[in-house]
Amino acid sequence: MANIVVLGVEGEDGLWVVDFTAGTVAALPVPSTGALKAADDLRKAGATITKGVNLAALATSVDAASGGYMDAGGGYMDADGGYMDK
Repeated sequence: MANIVVLGVEGEDGLWVVDFTAGTVAALPVPSTGALKAADDLRKAGATITKGVNLAALATSVDAASGGYMDAGGGYMDADGGYMDK
C-alpha cells in the first residue's frame, strides 16, 4: 500500500504531500517538469485527476467528516442530500 498521497484542492494553487506513515501534511514545491507538472497544469485548467485514490471529499472540519457531512458548502456528500455513512 502506498504511504504518500499528493493532493491539490480546488481553489488553492499549491499541492500538498500527505505522509500516512509519519502522519504529516506539507506543502509540495511547485513542480517544474515531468508528469506531476503536467497533472498539476491539467488540474489548474479544471480537470480532476486521480490515481490509486478511491475516496476524496472536502469537509469543513474533522467533526463534519466524522459525522458524515462531507462538502465545504455545508451540505451532504451525495446529491440526494443523504448522509455519507448511510
